[in-house]
Amino acid sequence: SLSIAPLSLPGDITQKGYEKKRSKLIRAYVPHPGGTFNTQSGMSHRPFFAPPSAARFHRRRSSGTRDERYRSDVHSEAVQAVLARHVESKVAVPMPSKRRSLVVQTSMDAYTPPDSSSGSEEEAGPGDDMPGMEHWMTRPALLGPAHLGSTSSSSSSTQSGGSGNAGRLADSLAHTHLSHPHLKHSTPPDVTGYSSDSSHSHSHPHPNSERHIGTIARNTQKYGNAERMETGDGVPVSSRVSAKIQQLVNTLKMPRRPPLREFFVDDFEELLEVQQPDPKQRRPEGAEMLAVRGEALGVVTNWPPSLEAALQRWGTISPKAPCLTSLDTTGKPLYVLTYGKLWSRSVKLAFNILHKLGSKQEPMVRPGDRVALVFPNNDPVAFMVAFYGCLLAEVVPVPIEVPLTRKDAGSQQIGFLLGSCGVTVALTSDACHKGLPKSATGEIPQFRGWPKLLWFVTESKHLSKPPRDWFPHIKDANSDTAYIEYKTCKDGSVLGVTVMRIALLTHCQALTQSCGYTEAETIVNVLDFKKDVGLWHGILTSVMNMMHVISVPYSLMKVNPLSWIQKVYHFKAKVACVKSRDMHWALVAHREQKDISLSSLRMLLVADGSNPWSISSCDAFLNVFQSKGLRSEVICPCASSPEALTVAIRRPVEDSSQPPGRGVLSMQGLSYSVVRVDTEERLSVLTVQDVGTVMPGALVCVVKPDGVPLLCKTDEIGELCVCSVATGTSYYGLTGMTKNTFEVFPVASGGGLVSEYAFVRTGLLGFVGPGGLVFISGKMDGLIVVSGRRHNADDIIATALAVEPMKFIYRGRIAVFSVTVLHDERIVVVAEQRPDSTEEDSFQWMSRVLQAIDSIHGVGVFCLGLVPANTLPKTPLGGLHLSETKQLYLEGGLHPCNVLMSFYGCLYAGCVPITVRPPHPQNISTTLPTVKMIVEVSRSACVMTTAVICKLLRSKEAVATVDIRNWPPVLDTDDLPKKKSPALFKPCNPDALAYLDFSVSTTGMLAGVQISHNAVGAFCRSVKLQCELYPSREVAICLDPYCGLGFVLWCLCSVYSGHQSILIPPVELESNPALWLLAVSQLRVRDTFCSYSVMELCTKGLGLQTEALKARGLDLSRVRACVVVAEERPRMSLTHSFSKLFKDLGLHPRSVSTAFGCRVNLAICLQGTSGPDPTTVYVDMRALRHDRVRLVERGSPHSLPLMESGKILPGVRIIIANPETKGPLGDSHLGEIWVHSAHNGSGYYSGYGEEVLQSDHFTSRLSFGDTSTVWARTGYLGFLRRTELTDASGERHDALYVVGALEEAMELRGMRYHPIDIETSVIRTHQSIMECAVFPWTNLLVVVVELEGSEQEALDLVPMVTKAVLEEHYLIVGVVVVTDIGVIPINSRGEKQRMHLRDGFLQDQLDPIYVAYNM
Repeated sequence: SLSIAPLSLPGDITQKGYEKKRSKLIRAYVPHPGGTFNTQSGMSHRPFFAPPSAARFHRRRSSGTRDERYRSDVHSEAVQAVLARHVESKVAVPMPSKRRSLVVQTSMDAYTPPDSSSGSEEEAGPGDDMPGMEHWMTRPALLGPAHLGSTSSSSSSTQSGGSGNAGRLADSLAHTHLSHPHLKHSTPPDVTGYSSDSSHSHSHPHPNSERHIGTIARNTQKYGNAERMETGDGVPVSSRVSAKIQQLVNTLKMPRRPPLREFFVDDFEELLEVQQPDPKQRRPEGAEMLAVRGEALGVVTNWPPSLEAALQRWGTISPKAPCLTSLDTTGKPLYVLTYGKLWSRSVKLAFNILHKLGSKQEPMVRPGDRVALVFPNNDPVAFMVAFYGCLLAEVVPVPIEVPLTRKDAGSQQIGFLLGSCGVTVALTSDACHKGLPKSATGEIPQFRGWPKLLWFVTESKHLSKPPRDWFPHIKDANSDTAYIEYKTCKDGSVLGVTVMRIALLTHCQALTQSCGYTEAETIVNVLDFKKDVGLWHGILTSVMNMMHVISVPYSLMKVNPLSWIQKVYHFKAKVACVKSRDMHWALVAHREQKDISLSSLRMLLVADGSNPWSISSCDAFLNVFQSKGLRSEVICPCASSPEALTVAIRRPVEDSSQPPGRGVLSMQGLSYSVVRVDTEERLSVLTVQDVGTVMPGALVCVVKPDGVPLLCKTDEIGELCVCSVATGTSYYGLTGMTKNTFEVFPVASGGGLVSEYAFVRTGLLGFVGPGGLVFISGKMDGLIVVSGRRHNADDIIATALAVEPMKFIYRGRIAVFSVTVLHDERIVVVAEQRPDSTEEDSFQWMSRVLQAIDSIHGVGVFCLGLVPANTLPKTPLGGLHLSETKQLYLEGGLHPCNVLMSFYGCLYAGCVPITVRPPHPQNISTTLPTVKMIVEVSRSACVMTTAVICKLLRSKEAVATVDIRNWPPVLDTDDLPKKKSPALFKPCNPDALAYLDFSVSTTGMLAGVQISHNAVGAFCRSVKLQCELYPSREVAICLDPYCGLGFVLWCLCSVYSGHQSILIPPVELESNPALWLLAVSQLRVRDTFCSYSVMELCTKGLGLQTEALKARGLDLSRVRACVVVAEERPRMSLTHSFSKLFKDLGLHPRSVSTAFGCRVNLAICLQGTSGPDPTTVYVDMRALRHDRVRLVERGSPHSLPLMESGKILPGVRIIIANPETKGPLGDSHLGEIWVHSAHNGSGYYSGYGEEVLQSDHFTSRLSFGDTSTVWARTGYLGFLRRTELTDASGERHDALYVVGALEEAMELRGMRYHPIDIETSVIRTHQSIMECAVFPWTNLLVVVVELEGSEQEALDLVPMVTKAVLEEHYLIVGVVVVTDIGVIPINSRGEKQRMHLRDGFLQDQLDPIYVAYNM
């Protein structure tokens, strides 16, 4: 057997790097097959190490070959000699740690063998018992489903053509567990290796899969992987030093990549209450349904062989016949398109598309290419010409909405569709082209998420005339794609449904037969002509039958909802295509007009008849307009979907004796997908109307919505599936989704297929009733499953609207969706509130809606929110954009948080409010524990928050982070009962506790400070005097509003002084740095407060935009006080840079100043508007290290500039004391700043009786001198100086100069150093150093620098940093850590959290690029 002991040599390599190098070097000496390997021996000599870090090596190097020097025999002999000689050698210093890169680029299919534990395959030979690389890779091919257990499904899914990664990872994980039953630490495989053929080996099973995969494995070895790395200079090394440093070196190798989903075992379900079966649950009892076939599609002799042939026929036989009339916003005809004009213009456009785009040799568009059609909803003529021009040119039109803005969210998803379709040309009208957003050069910018497009205007005056001998090639309808219709999914994504030419023609024939269309009939179309029912009837079927379409634009409907009825009367139209919304608004606008009649109508097509609640609009419309000649048999609801086109339609009949079918169904039965007839006297019922019978030539069945498409029973609700020529074919470019939707084979209970032909899922839920009538109860997209019961969003909306809808909310402006909470769906209702409704009325309406939904549907509403009118996102046709509304809700963007209301509500109730920053939705795991800690430490009796954060606290991520069940009750302030308030509480003792101020100091300590009512009053009074705040003033605050001076200025001072506070959230500046300054300029603010982080964002983000901001009208000349609120030494360089940068925009340099406050007193200094300019002094840095203050001239060697921290507030006394002896100090000494003031905090709040800390910080007394005064210790070092400048009263004033925090000051070599001084020196050394932080560690100085640039510069920084600190501060740097940007933590005020950084360094959470030790 072979036993390897650790070796030690000087060199640049970590322990893990050494192990990997060693495994390569000794491969030649490992026994061949038949030899044995003593794993126990190998393990006894090596410490157990964690699996290799994959995340560390994600920066790849470009070199592709190994260094040949590692292959020399001499080198191998040297290694063997060292192995024999230096068994127990020790080295006192840990070697530098480099972030390593592999020699090849990463790939989605990359993978390497798992490192099981110490003594695993890295020391095993080809014939050992421990599995080698080939064995690991061939193992999944040998394991069948019985061996793989739960991983077999993922393995099989990869065989069917999906991504191979999941299966490989799952297989390798299963193998790790199966192969090493004796190992306690079974680790997931590292997936950072590379194999060029890996995906092929799994996607296409090889006849000899074991040998085939093994070959790939052998080829992979030459590339190396995370287990086998080169060292920095080729010399492997190990070290045995102090336990502390060894621990640090070891932790630098731990994996910090988050666990892959394949290895994440969610045991959260075990904590949830198991859902018990409902005893009231109804089950279907009927027989299994039979597929329903529509009548035969009649073969009519004069039906054209294709739609283009129909257009050619009418364009030549009846060129004067009207085809389409468009209307303006007044309702007058704008343009009448004849069939002759449609034919000639379509031919002209087809010629130009094929021959005038690109060159003759390289045309941009060829037959079969996709082309976008971008036309507004008020221009059906241009759209129709473009659509038929594309059909004649044999290119595929993709009709889409006009992009409103560059960042329109719905438009971005449309852009993704265009990109996947390979669209390069967009056809549009002249007017639309002029209305598109343009850049400064007049070009149309590339919209967010869109491919690069050539915009082509289709007006005839811009087109070339085709030659006389050129004619489009008109073929019979075939299986080529005719057009692609876009569909918006529940999650907001956009899919393209492809429709073949034969399907297009068959669908037009079926509609003609069903609706009884005849030549020269007139249709009034109110629907969107670019998609769905509006396209099928108003653009396609109308041309096949030479009908005349009157297109009523949405813009006209908004002005005059009765316009479509007037057009029916005026044109004596036989057919009208509308939605129930149009019928409803006509009812609202109807005022007994005499000039209207609907007697000419033989068919009123209701496009959204599949909405079960359309029956109420139909009935109400019939009741009102029956007197105007409307007959009941004329109303024809239909059911359709983008995938299956028209599914069913009620036929117009002449005989009114046949009443339409309708059913009164139990809502409780429907929630269990069971059809149960009820009586209309019951409240919890749903009345549905039939949508007619199945389309001609189609076969329809109802299948279970989930899982295998089993046929439903006759009394069971399921998803309708259609088998017909006239359906969509696929989702363009999405084969997997296409298979699940367009290639469905329904299965009978006996196991046999319903038909040999594939069915298409319609997305409609319903059942087939007596007589083959189709009933629709909802849509799959609107399905919400709560605790096993199914509810439909449309049903919930209808219930909400039934509670006095017109008085409080807008019909059609209500959204219902679900959010996942605790592994179950919860219902959210959001509606736009009418501006004239009072808050009290609206609250009563909300209460009644909650009761109604609970009693009718038997389900609770998770959140019901009212938002101001016109604030919810809209679709281009004015409907509600559901997915965008849901996204706004999840992001907390629907309702503003109101801290003021909650805070004063607590005071009036006699409670003690504690303002807490809410957890961040994208970072719950790190921000929620802080909230939890404050709630627990303060022993809060209740948590008040908004509905959005209530939902966030109950989310899966939050519950996984913190056990919410142990919390006090959570009160939703958006949903408070309207009760008369009891008598208001008035504190009897001014020293009683008003509120607790919890915040994190610069030293990283979270502490709650007690603020009394007396202190609040004194604080507000003092700030009002200093800043001259009056009711007519406006103050802009760009600060964290939850604690410290930011909270006082926003929430307390504004109410005390009566001025208006404008809050600009600092988070918003990350995406829009100019927001704060633009708000200050536009609102003409004179006083503004910000933090250093805000000032830094503006200085860095707007440095090159001052001219552009000036052009936008940014003017800062009115600002007289711009105060930086901080808990640290003033950053002079930053404030001077800010002043200089914005001087050209009118900012006066003297208006920029600083404030200073700390935990014991939130505002000690604050620069007033009438005070003198803050002064600057220069002190000797060497004297400062000995706690001496020696003033020197500007420019002197070792001089340090210090700026006054603002003028001391009225009523504040300051003394400088020795922190050890507590005696007063003279002017020449640096000491701790003590403060005496009426607005000092009363003490730290502690539920655990730590009174020593409180008395020391808040109630200290001097050891001699004035021993009677009670002082508060700030914990900051500084000194006082009498200034030569006078204030407004003509007196000289004392200036306070803050040097640094006592806890952060470093005692090195018997002297006191302040981190900011060393950091300033380090940042100056190299332009690539963006930020720096220093801290001590076991008498060593650790310097952490953030590098902006390439990793190669990391090593260049180390000597420069070391040299600068040595020359300027006479200190030797112990450790230099080079990291990426953003590693150094800062608090909400922009102050560095050095203690947190220190903890992160010791726990190896920094992921450094390079760590250099100099001990």
